[in-house]
Parts: sequence; structure tokens; C-alpha cells
Amino acid sequence: MSSVAVLTQESFNEHRNGLMPEQVGGAAAVAGPSAGGEEEDALPTYKDAFPPLPEKAVTPEATQETTNAWATKLRPLKSSVITQVFHVPLEERKYKDLNQFGEGDQAKVCVDIMHKTGAHLELSLAKDQGLSIMVSGKLDAVMKARKEIVSRLQTQASATVAIPKEHHRFVIGKNGEKLQELELKTATKIQIPRPDDPSNQIKISGTKEGLEKAKHEILLISAEQDKRAVERVNIDKVFHPFLTGAYNKLVSEMMQETGARINVPPPSVNKTEIVITGEKEQVALAMVLIKKIYDDKKKNTTTIAVEVKKSQHKYVIGPKGNTLQEILERTGVSVEIPPSDSSSETVILRGEPDRLGQALTEVYAKANSYTVSSVSAPSWLHRFIIGKKGQNLAKITQQMPKVHIEFTEGEEKITLEGPTKDVSMVQTQIEAIVTDLVSRMDYAEISVDPKFHRHLIGKGGVNINRIKELHKVTVRIPPDNEKSNLIRIEGDPQGVQEAKKELLELASRMENERTKDLIIEQRFHRAIIGQKGEKIKEVRDKFPEVIINFPDPAQKSDIVQLRGPRNEVEKCSKFMQKIVAEMVENSFSVSVPIFKQFHRNIIGKGGSNIKKIREETNTKIDLPAENSNSEMIIITGKKANCEAARNRILAIQKELANISEIEVSIPSKLHISLIGSKGRLVRSIMEECGGVHIHFPTEGSGIDKVTIRGPAEEVEKAKQQLLALAEEKQIKSHTAELRAKPEYHKFLIGKGGGNIRKVRDSTGARIIFPTADDKDQELITVVGTEEAVKEAQRELEELIKSLDNVVEDTMLVDPKHHRYFVARRGQVLRDLADEYGGVMVSFPRTASGSDKVSLKGAQECVEAAKKRMLEIVEDLEAQVTVECVIPQKFHRSIMGPKGSRIQQITRDHNVQIKFPDREDLQAAPRTEAPPAQENGEPKVEPKEPVDPNAPKKCDIIVISGRKERCEAAVEALKALVPVTIEVEVPFELHRYIIGQKGSGIRKMMDEFEVNIQVPAPERQSDKIAITGLSSHLDRAKEGLLERVKELQVEQEDRALRSFKLTITVEPKYHPKIIGRKGAIITTIRTEHDVNIQFPEKNDENQDQITITGYEHKAIAARDAIQAIVDELEEMISEDITLDSKVHARIIGARGKGIRKIMDEFKVDLRFPQNGAADPNVVTVTGRPEHVDEAIDHLLNLEEEYLGDVVENEAKMAYMRPSGGSAAAAADDQRGPSKGFVVREAPWAAGSEKAPDMSSSEDFPSFGAPVATKTSPWGPKRF
Repeated sequence: MSSVAVLTQESFNEHRNGLMPEQVGGAAAVAGPSAGGEEEDALPTYKDAFPPLPEKAVTPEATQETTNAWATKLRPLKSSVITQVFHVPLEERKYKDLNQFGEGDQAKVCVDIMHKTGAHLELSLAKDQGLSIMVSGKLDAVMKARKEIVSRLQTQASATVAIPKEHHRFVIGKNGEKLQELELKTATKIQIPRPDDPSNQIKISGTKEGLEKAKHEILLISAEQDKRAVERVNIDKVFHPFLTGAYNKLVSEMMQETGARINVPPPSVNKTEIVITGEKEQVALAMVLIKKIYDDKKKNTTTIAVEVKKSQHKYVIGPKGNTLQEILERTGVSVEIPPSDSSSETVILRGEPDRLGQALTEVYAKANSYTVSSVSAPSWLHRFIIGKKGQNLAKITQQMPKVHIEFTEGEEKITLEGPTKDVSMVQTQIEAIVTDLVSRMDYAEISVDPKFHRHLIGKGGVNINRIKELHKVTVRIPPDNEKSNLIRIEGDPQGVQEAKKELLELASRMENERTKDLIIEQRFHRAIIGQKGEKIKEVRDKFPEVIINFPDPAQKSDIVQLRGPRNEVEKCSKFMQKIVAEMVENSFSVSVPIFKQFHRNIIGKGGSNIKKIREETNTKIDLPAENSNSEMIIITGKKANCEAARNRILAIQKELANISEIEVSIPSKLHISLIGSKGRLVRSIMEECGGVHIHFPTEGSGIDKVTIRGPAEEVEKAKQQLLALAEEKQIKSHTAELRAKPEYHKFLIGKGGGNIRKVRDSTGARIIFPTADDKDQELITVVGTEEAVKEAQRELEELIKSLDNVVEDTMLVDPKHHRYFVARRGQVLRDLADEYGGVMVSFPRTASGSDKVSLKGAQECVEAAKKRMLEIVEDLEAQVTVECVIPQKFHRSIMGPKGSRIQQITRDHNVQIKFPDREDLQAAPRTEAPPAQENGEPKVEPKEPVDPNAPKKCDIIVISGRKERCEAAVEALKALVPVTIEVEVPFELHRYIIGQKGSGIRKMMDEFEVNIQVPAPERQSDKIAITGLSSHLDRAKEGLLERVKELQVEQEDRALRSFKLTITVEPKYHPKIIGRKGAIITTIRTEHDVNIQFPEKNDENQDQITITGYEHKAIAARDAIQAIVDELEEMISEDITLDSKVHARIIGARGKGIRKIMDEFKVDLRFPQNGAADPNVVTVTGRPEHVDEAIDHLLNLEEEYLGDVVENEAKMAYMRPSGGSAAAAADDQRGPSKGFVVREAPWAAGSEKAPDMSSSEDFPSFGAPVATKTSPWGPKRF
């Protein structure tokens, strides 16, 4: 006898597909009436199809059978890794932002927990938005992770439990082990008051479930330690709800009635023991009550088991178990729900028989109050259904807030959960959306090598965003870590195909890409990139298909990478090499020594001179800082330009001073010895000879010529010294070193080098003192012949020895002169100390009135300092005061910038100059005070008559010093008084002389160091006033007149350039004359140097083109335009019929195909727009011969492309559609299926037939009484 078991569709298809065609045919034959026993013999037995699992104790025969079915039994190994699942309800979740599931703070917390504990966490979101966390790892790690999860991912509640203070130590345990174990076990934080705290309240914080467990455990510990009676009674867990009552009311009443404490373990703790503590009588009474309730319920209650879908259990439990408590309160029936980690769907109702019906009705009502449904929808459409930021879904959920909609990635369905009526309405809406999307959306997948993905995306997503916007599609490119080559395109069917085509073209082009490395010195990288990337942007715009990558500056690499189409990369490479070559050429550098005092003249007023040289020679000129001792000006640029700038700078210096330049021939082999260590020897000659510049040729060049530049007298002196030194070096050179304190050096050198010159003249040796930059400031070097060096060394040592002999001396100085020496914080005394070997000068206190001054130092230094002080006193005695009258308005000009001019006069003439306070011309005139009264009458004092010709106090400059020096200073001051002259300049040229925003006149004022005043326009005057030093006025006047001549020439030229003519051209030809992006008209404008103006849209004369410029050039431009018009008039237009199916291929990607045809045949092509009456008409415009050739070419292309179209359509006709009718036809041939058939099934062992699904006995409905019957599957278990 055979029986039938209907499996799932997938299993059935797998079984069917596993048969060979002959078997399928055989199976069809067996289905007929003649099959008989052969069919049964061919069928597998139930044990073959479903082998039984091995039992614990097996017989040898059974063992053999099991071995055949399941292979050798493996010895089970107990794993050290355990897995536990924790559930955090939605209302207790700390992070409830559903949009950030898997990211944000929640994800960071999980990663941190994994790092801390070593356990592995997996998060998932349940249908009720609760959080399920699967924790895997060793037991200790899992328990620690559980505690962390509860404290950091679950909202915390708190509670207190009071137990006697003396029991606290038992809760803590030895070394706190018991407390740690309790916290880990219950996943709570338990805070026990300190021993000195009188409180007996223990605070517990954690989840609600954890709080209950912790309270229970703490109370048990306390009860065990309590001196009062403790009773433990074991009662089946299923009867605990009857003892506690709904909402724990019954147990509370019993505790109140008996006075005993009754501790019933909460439902989440799987313990049967109930602990009762209190007085013995109270405990005994409580025990009686509990046992009475237990015996009564055990005797009178019965159970029924019903099947409720697992997904509906939570509706029966209710929020925080409230529904179960409600049912218990109303009906007195306890409802037992299987644990969430169990797969069982059986719900057991326990109570009195007459109450079970009512409870069962309530359970079904709660279970069926919500329903779960699903809508079939392709997974790729899910995000379109959800909408941008969930907008589409929000509209539905706002109307039906109780319905939960779940999208599972990779599944072809959407799950709905909520009230039955609401779910039905939402299902209808979503099905309508799905139907609409399926009808107008499509997708395609293309395979592209992952290495090209980032290039398809483009910088900042520019490429992929353009494709998305252009074709109205979405494109998903897999991230790098997926290593997938599939790119998915979704959207409008036509847009999908166009985007697919474009992406494939881009990928194809990238396969033909080339990468090239250019070696460019890193110092040029910044210059190539330019400020804010402006220069490299120009290169990238010129070669848009080439990607240019510069190395990171920190890498110090010279490799610049180019990537793109082969030809474009080569062009870009050549272009960049050309830029680098220009930069190399422009990086030539030359140093020019210029005397420090002339640097400001080279810079010019406001930087005018240096700016002019930079602009005209196209070089970069760097001057040393003001506080630097360097005199070198560095010029950078092209070699020829650098030389030109150098010559101009030297010319300025030569013009300002009597500078001469000579060349001296000295053998190159002596150059290094003449320069000396770190240039000390040559520097000493330069300093001694008034700061001349000595320039030696480059080492190894073999050139003998040495250049000396400076004032003529000093140059000659330096030449003699250099030649003498060279001669000494050639004969015999000897060097000696000696040491002296740095403060003695100035005294040894003497004023103007007088002392050291005497030693050199008497011995013939050269003495070199250290510079400020030298490390050893005491070392003095003597160079020359051996005899000269020994003699000089002896003299210097005697001098230094005498300086070390410190003496004290006094001198008399009139007290009235003391102030001069100690003024300005003793500047004069400091200068004396510097000049005379650090001699110390002490003046007496002002109040003492003494004229005795003390000097302490080396004897020679003291004597020299006394001599100098007497000279100063003599100057002070002979000092006179002279007044110089110069109008106050010229004082600022005389002082010069930062008082530089007046400081120079003070130094040159050794005088003191004091300027008067400025007169406040805007101040209100003072009111005279009334005269004083004497004897009741006003006292009138006689007034001296005021001389009207007397100078004002504010105009008088006071000069102090020797009489002859003061007179020279007065002459110098008067020479600085500015003079004004007038120059006649035509009024119409004034605005050009002033320039844009005054730039022209400012430039002239800076260049000539004068003030130029142009009269106001309303005066219509031709006179321009120039004010400045008399020495500058002539140059300024000449410069102004030269500028006038230039402007007059420009004025004449402007008149010639303003010639204007017009040409009449039909407006239809204007676009052709302008050309693509203005290319043709720009060429004509540039070639003929004219301005060509086309009419505006609103102009009356739309056919008039205006040309402005030189007459002959304007005529030439008109002829060029006329030639284009003549050529256009010869052109013809012809319409041809081209099948619209081939238009896209002829046009090509981004119009490349059509542009190529237009350029090749010199014609214009116009394709019909969308919605045209005849979509096949194409217009060809051009010369007759070109039009004919283009038409022939287009018709050939049409024929070629149409062949491809027809071929593709033919292929499509023979292609089998996915999920098509072929499979259906095969199914029809096979005939009706009987399902998966086996022999000797358990249900076929007796006389019973296969289960009848329509039978209410085998499959009873909810609420109907269940008849008990025997079954081959064994007794039913509830």
C-alpha cells in the first residue's frame, strides 16, 4: 500500500527535476491503471527517505541500520563556546532611532562591548521593534557582555530593598565575590551602603527583569541569615500565579494577614522554592494558607492546550505581561506561554473547568486582534516603495499608525503586521504602488571590472551623478570591500537602457586608458598647480579626459601620474613638459651686491622702482630684510632677463654714488687662500676699504679676474691691498692666532681703524678680527710673512697686556655738562665704553654738586676716554643755538619718512635739531582773561608792541652745536624746503594723467618723489603744480611732459581706431558667421584687430552688423564677413528620409557621430525633434557637391544599421522569455502530479487512511472540544 506526503513546492520541483526524462516518462506511465505493483516497488520506503535518528541504547541490529542510514556516529564534544540570545523590548531600548540601526552610537557601544569582553555580538530587529542580541563566546565573556548590554543598551530602572544592616556583609561575600556574582547573574548594579552609613536600604539599578531577580536573591540571603523562623516550601511553578494572584494582590494580602514575609520567585526565575520568614506563629499560619491554596488548585484545576501562532504570543502576553494578569484577574485562569527561544506554539490554560471557556475566548480574542500578512514585491523595488527618506511609507503609516511594515533585504515580499482591518487597507495600498512601479520601472545589470568603478563614479561622484540626472535612473555600484563587478541600474525602461549603454561605453574607453609617469622636480609642483589650483585647472580644462595626480608634498616624490586615453595622455605629457622647460628656464638666479644705504633707492617710494624693474624685466627680485646685514639682492627668472635687471639695479647705484668697478687679475689658485676661512680675510679688506664689494669667480672655473666695486678711492685702496696680499701669498704666507676680550677689539682697531692701520703699516701683516657671526669672539688672526706676523703678534700682545692692567683715575667736568653724558639712559657713556675697551665712567649724584668724575679700566683706554670726554666738554662749552625759520607746512617734508632726513643731517654735522610743536589752526581763539583790579580800578600793564614781520613760534627750528656746524646744518635744512613749479598740460589730458582711481598720478609721484596737484575740473585750468625738492623738480617736469606726448599720440590713435562701418547680412546667416561657441567671429576679430557688434534682439535693424577699428582693417573684416555670406548663399538644403530607428546610432554618444560627419563633409545636419509630424525626415545643408556626398554616406549608414536592427529583432523573436511557457508546456505533458510518494509510512502501519485535512476530528477548529484518540505518532503532549 502506498501513501502520499505533500511537501513544499521547492522540494517537489527539486524531486521532479532530479528525474531523468525516461524516468519522467516512466512516472507518467505508472500513473495509469496498468502500473500496479511495479509502481509500488519503484517507490522509496519511508525509512530510506527519512532515516530515523539514533537512540541512546541501541541493539546491534539497530546500530547496523543506523550506520547505514546516517554513517558512523561521532563522539559528541562539548564546546567551550556558548551562545545566548537577549531581548530588549522597544520601550526599554536606550537608542530608538530606527533610521540608524547598525550605525551611530548603538553600533559604537556594541563594538566597545566586543573589545572589552571578547564576546561576539550580532544585532537584529524584531517585528515589534525590540532588539534581539545574540552573544557568542566563552561563558565568562558572555556573562560580562550581558551585563554590559543591560547597562548600556537598555534603559535602567531602580529599586530599593531593605534588609537588616547586619545581613549586608553576607550579600557582599568574601572579598566582594558574592556581590560580583550576583551583579553578573542578574545583570544589575547593586549599591550597598557603607558600614558607617546607618541606612539599611540596598539600591538596585538595571532592567525590570534583573531588578526582580536581584531583589529575590538579596531577600533569600537575608532570610537565611535572619534569626527568625525560615520555611522553604517547593510548589510547582505552574501554581505560583494562583498563590501570588493577579498583580501580586493575593500574596500581599497573605503577608498583611499573617505578618510573615513570603518570597515567591518571579516568573522569569525558574525556581519552585517559596521562602517564608518571620515569627514562628506567623510563618506557620502563612504555610497553612499557601498549602491550602495549593491543594485546592491542584485538586480543582484542569488544563487545556491550544495552538496559537508564535507571532501572536506577544499579543496574548501584552505589554509587561499585563494581558496575562488581566485574564487571571477576570477568570482566575493562568495562561502559560512557552519561552521566546522555544519553537513550540502550544499555549496551556490552567484553571477551574467552568472558567476555562471564558479564558480561552479571551486568549483567542487577544491573539486574533492582530494579523500578519505579506505583499509580493521584487526586492529591488523596496526602496522606491519606501521613497526618499521614507516619504512614501510615511503617508501610509500616518493613516494607519498601528500597522508595522517590514522590508527584509533580499526577500521578494513585504510583511505587514497590525489590526486586521488596518492591515487589509494597507495591503491594498501597497499592492497598488507595487503594480504601478512594476508597470513603469525596469532594471538592468552590467559587468564592469571593479578597478574601473571609482573612475565611473568620478571625482566627488560627478560622472555617476550626471548619468543619474540625465537618464532619471539610480545606479548602484558595489563598494570596494564587496569585490563584485555587477553594477545595477534601476528606473525608467528607456533611461535604464541609455544609462547602460553610456556606462558600457565609459568602461570600454577606460580599458583603452594609459597611465604615464612624468618626472618633474618637486620644487616645480606648487608653481604648476598655482594659487588655489588655478593653473592646474587650466591644464585639466584643456585635457578634460586626463586625470593628473601630484604626489603628497610629505613624500618628496618627483613622479606626477597622468591617466586617460592614450593620445590625450601623450598630448598632456608634452604640454606639461613644455611648462616645466619654461619654469627651468625661468629659475635662473643671480646675486647682486648693492650697498645697504642704496637699497631704499632701488625699492623707490612705495616700491615703485623695484615694481617697475620686476614688470619690465619679468623677473623676481628679493631684497634682504631691513635688520639683516646682507647686501645681496637675489634676482630670479630667465638668464637674459636676470642680466637686464642686474644691470638696471647697478645703474641706479652708480647714478646715486660715485661707484666705479675694476677688474684685477689674480691667479685662480690663490683665490681660496685670499678669501680665507669662511670669507674672513676678504671681508676684512672689504670692511677696511669702506665696504667695497669684492667678487671672486666661481671655484673651479679657472678664471683669474676678480671684480672690485665701490667708491673710486676705496676701490683703488682695496685693489692695492688685494694685490699686496696675493703677492705675499705667492712668496710665503704665515698665520698666527691670539686671543683678546671682545670689549678690547674696538679699542685695538681704533677710531676709523687708525690703531690697527699703524700696526699693519709698521709690520706689513694683516690682522683679522672676528665678525658678529663667528662663534669664537676672542680669536684674532694675523696673516703675512713669518717676520711680519711675529712682529705684529708681539705688538698686539703688548697692547692686550696693557689693557689687562686695570687702573682708576679721575677728571673734573663742570656739573652743568653731566646731564649730557647721562641723558638717554647713558647712551654717550655706553658709546665710550664700546669704543675704549669697556672703560667704566661714574658721575657723582646730582644733589652732591661735585664735579669729580671717576674712570676705571685699562690704562690706555682710560687715557683715551679722558681725552675724548674733554673734547666733548670743549664742544659743549663752544655750543651755540641757532634758529632756522621754515614755514610749519614744510616741516613734515623736511623730516622725511620716519625722520630719516633730519637724522642724516644730525649725524653729518654733529648737531642737535629740535622742531617746534605744531600749531592747532582749528582751535578756537582763546578769550583773554579780564585784567586784575588794583584799588578798585583795573590794573593795566603796558604791552610790548607785536612785530607783524616777526616769525611764528611754530615755524622756528632750533639747532644746537658748534657755530660752523650749525650754519652748515641750516643750509642743509633750507635745501630740503620743497619748491613749487607749474607745468602747462591741455585740460582734456588731465583725466588720463590722473589714471584709473589715481594710479597714473600716484606712479609719477612715487617715481620722482614729488607732489603733483591737478586743478579741479570746474576750473578748466591747464596748469598742473609740481611741489618737491629742487633737485627732483626738473626730472618730474620732464617725466610729465613725456607723458603728455604719449597721451597725445594715443589720442590720435584712438581717433583712427574709431572708424565705423556697417554691413547688411540676413539674420539667418548670423549664427553661421558667429560659429560654434563664437569661434569664427573671434578669429575675424583677432585677425583684423576690430570690434564686431551684432544687433540686439530688440533692435529695429536686425540685418545690420557694425564693425569698428582702423579703416583699412574694418574694410578687410567686412570683406571676410561678405565672403562667408557669399559662400552661405551658395548652399542648398535637402530633406532625406532616414528610418528613426537608426537616428541615435548616427548621432552617436554625446553627438560625436554627427559632428564627425558634419566636419568630414562640411555640411549641417538637422534631425527631427520629439513629436515631429514625420520623425524620419533629416535636413542636410551645404554646398551642392558636399550635400550629395553626405546624403550618400547617410543612406549607406542607414542600410548598414537597419540590417543590425532587423537581425536583433529576429533574435529576440526566438529567445525564450524568463519563466515562460516552455516550462508550463512540460508540466502539461507530465499530467497531474501526485506529489512525493513513499512506502511503509508510519500512518500506513494500521488500518488508518492518510489524514483528512477537511476532517474536524483530525483538525479541530479553535474552541471546539478535542476528542482523545490514539495515534501512530504516540500520545499528544501539552
